[in-house]
Amino acid sequence: QVQLVVSGGGLVQVGGSLRLSCVPDEDTVNRFAMGWFRQDSGKEHEFVAGATPVRTSYADSAKGRFTISRDHTKGSVYLQMNSLKPEDTAVYYCAASTRWTWDYVPRSTEEYDYWGQGTHVTVSS
Repeated sequence: QVQLVVSGGGLVQVGGSLRLSCVPDEDTVNRFAMGWFRQDSGKEHEFVAGATPVRTSYADSAKGRFTISRDHTKGSVYLQMNSLKPEDTAVYYCAASTRWTWDYVPRSTEEYDYWGQGTHVTVSS
């Protein structure tokens, strides 16, 4: 069982930036793909970005604005979010997956095994 601690959410104005952090309680480097999802009120979880040790993948809504990165010494994963829009408002979740390969980044919730608690991101216009 991997525990994931998420932080970094908050209130930001349109066009602003936030950086989310996800810290695992054990070494996830080379064992897990890590992903970020978000959930707006009443909607399904939406894939935002994911990363294996060698590959990243982004939702179309995140491309060019968000960057996922991993600290390969600590196993932490980050989501840098720039040029935020009101439609980015959601609860953001970090997750870890064993269902990855060197060429494949999992993108569905069913492929992720462990989940952190959510952090709220609110973008005000």
